[in-house]
Amino acid sequence: SYSGIKLLLHGLCSNTTVKSLDLKGNNLRTVGAEALGKLLRQNKSIRSLILEWNSLGMWEEGFSFFCQGLRANNFLQRLDLRNNQINHQGAGELAMALKQNSSLQELDLRWNNIGLLGGRALLNCLHSNKTLKRLELAGNNVPSDILKAVEQAMDHNQDRQTILSETQNRAYILSKEVLSLKDEKTKQFLDLMDTIDKQREEIARSGRMSAARVSQLQEALDEQHSIMNSLKAKLQMTEAALALSEQKVHNLGELLNATKQEQTSIAEHHFTELQQQKQEGADREGKLLRDLSAASEKNLLLRNQVDELEKKCKVQQDQLFQVKQDLTNTTAELKLRAVQAEERLEMEKRRFKQNLEDMESLRLKEVDHMTQHIEASERSMQDRIQRLEAIRIALEEELSQVKAAALAQRGQAEEELIKVRNQARLEEQQRLEHLEEKLRLMTESRDEAQNCCLKQKQMVGEAQAKANQLSLHADVLRRRLEELQQDLNSKEEEKVTEVNKVKVELQEQIGHLQAERTAQEGLREKIAALERQLKALSSNHREALLDKEGEISMLLEKLRMKEADISRMREEEAQRASFLQNAIMAYVQGSPLGTHSSRK
Repeated sequence: SYSGIKLLLHGLCSNTTVKSLDLKGNNLRTVGAEALGKLLRQNKSIRSLILEWNSLGMWEEGFSFFCQGLRANNFLQRLDLRNNQINHQGAGELAMALKQNSSLQELDLRWNNIGLLGGRALLNCLHSNKTLKRLELAGNNVPSDILKAVEQAMDHNQDRQTILSETQNRAYILSKEVLSLKDEKTKQFLDLMDTIDKQREEIARSGRMSAARVSQLQEALDEQHSIMNSLKAKLQMTEAALALSEQKVHNLGELLNATKQEQTSIAEHHFTELQQQKQEGADREGKLLRDLSAASEKNLLLRNQVDELEKKCKVQQDQLFQVKQDLTNTTAELKLRAVQAEERLEMEKRRFKQNLEDMESLRLKEVDHMTQHIEASERSMQDRIQRLEAIRIALEEELSQVKAAALAQRGQAEEELIKVRNQARLEEQQRLEHLEEKLRLMTESRDEAQNCCLKQKQMVGEAQAKANQLSLHADVLRRRLEELQQDLNSKEEEKVTEVNKVKVELQEQIGHLQAERTAQEGLREKIAALERQLKALSSNHREALLDKEGEISMLLEKLRMKEADISRMREEEAQRASFLQNAIMAYVQGSPLGTHSSRK
C-alpha cells in the first residue's frame, strides 16, 4: 500500500547500513516519487536503487520532486528506471538533475517514452556530467545518431574514469613510496641525531677537561696577577712620589709666572697712567685750541660784519654819486631844453607872431613848474644824503666798538692760554717724579724676584735629580713587568694550541655532519624528481583528456551538421510530398472521374 511504502522510505532516510534497494513493480506513483526524493536527499548509504515498473513518469510533479532529490544526492551510483513511462519532459528534468549529480555511474532508462527531445536533453547533460559510465536508452524512440553520440560520451567518460583511476593508483603508489622515503629519512635523521648527541657528549667531556685545564691556568694567572698587582702598587707609590715632585716644580713655575705677571701688570698700569696723563694734557690743549678757534671765529665774524658795513657805506656813497650825476644830467637836460625852447620861440616868433604871447605864457608856466619840480627833487636828495651820512656815522661807531671788544677778548684768551700751559707743565713734572719713584720700587722688586727665581732653580735641579733616580727605579720595574708578560704570553700560546686542537676536532665532526646533510639533500632531490614525474604524468593525462574532449566537441559539431542535413532532407521530402499531393489532386480533378463526382 502507499502508506506502507511511505513509512518504509521514511524509515530508510536515517538508515546507514542499507546499500541496495529494490522496489521493482510496486506502482509507487506520486506519493512514492516524493518519498523517494526525500530519501535521496537525506540518505547517504544507498548505492543502488532499482525502480522498474513503477510508472513514475506519469506524474510530472512527483517525478520532478524525485529529480530534485537525485540532484542533491552525491552517493547513489546505480539507478534503474525501466518501464516507468517517462516522457521527454521527465527526461529534461532528469537531465537537469544529472548536470549537478557527481556520483551516479549507471542509469537504465529502457522502455520509456523519451523520444527525440528527451534524448537531446540527456545528450546535452552529458557535456557537464563526467561520472556517468553507462546510460541505456533502448526502446525510447530515440534516433540512432543520438544513441551513437550517447555511446561515444559514455566511452569518453569510461576512458576518463579509467585514466583517473590509473592516476589515483599511481598517486597512491607514489605516496606510499614517498612515505617510505620519509620513514627512511626519519630513521636516518634519528641516527644522525643520535650521532650528534654522542658527539655533543664527547664535546662536553672535552669541554669539561678544557675547563679544568683553563681553571688551573686561571689560578696560575691569578697568582701572577697578584704579583703584578703588588708591582703595580709599588709603581703607583713611585708615580705618586714623582707626581708630588712634579707638582712642586709646577707650583714653583706658577710662582715665577705669577711674579712675572705682576711685574708686567705693574708696568702696564704705569704705562696706562702715563698715557692717561698725556691724554688729559692733550685734551686740555685741545680745549684751549678750541677756545682760541672760537675767539678767532668770532673775530672773523666781526670782521665780516665790519666789511659788510663798509660795503654798505660804499654802496650808499655810490648811490649819492649817482644821485648827483642825475642832478647834473637833469640840469644839463633842462638847459638844453631851455635852449631848444628859445630856439623854438624864435622860430615861432618868426613864423607865428600872433601866438607869441600865448607861447610865452605857456613857457613861463612850464619853467615855473620845472623849477618847482627840480627844487623838490633837490630837497629829497639832500634829505637822503643826510640820512645816509647818519647811518654811516653809526656804523663807524659800531665798528670801533666791535674792534675794541675783539681786542679785549683776544687779550683774555692769550692770558688764559699762558696760565693753562704753565699748569700743564707743573702737572707733567709732578707725574714724572711719581713715575720715577715707581720705577725705582719696581727695580727693587725685580731684583728680589730674581733672587727667588735662583733659589727655585736650585730646588728644581734637586727635584730633577730625584726624578732621574725614580725613573731608573721605574725602568727596573718595567723590565720585571716585561719578563712577567713574556711568561704570560708563553702560557697563553699553550692555551691557544689546546683550543686549536679542540677546534680541529669540532671541525672534523662538523664535516661528518655536512656529509650526512649532503646525503639528505640527495634524498630530497630524488623526492623532487619523483614529484616532477608525477606532475608530468598528471599533465600528460590532462592533455589526453583535453584532446578527447576536443574530439568529442568535433563529433558533436558533426552530429549537429548531420541533424541540420536531416532536417533539410525532411523539409525537402515534405515539400515533395506536398507537390505530389497537389499534383495528384490536380490530376484527380482533371480526370473524368473527378468531373463526374463534381457533377453529382
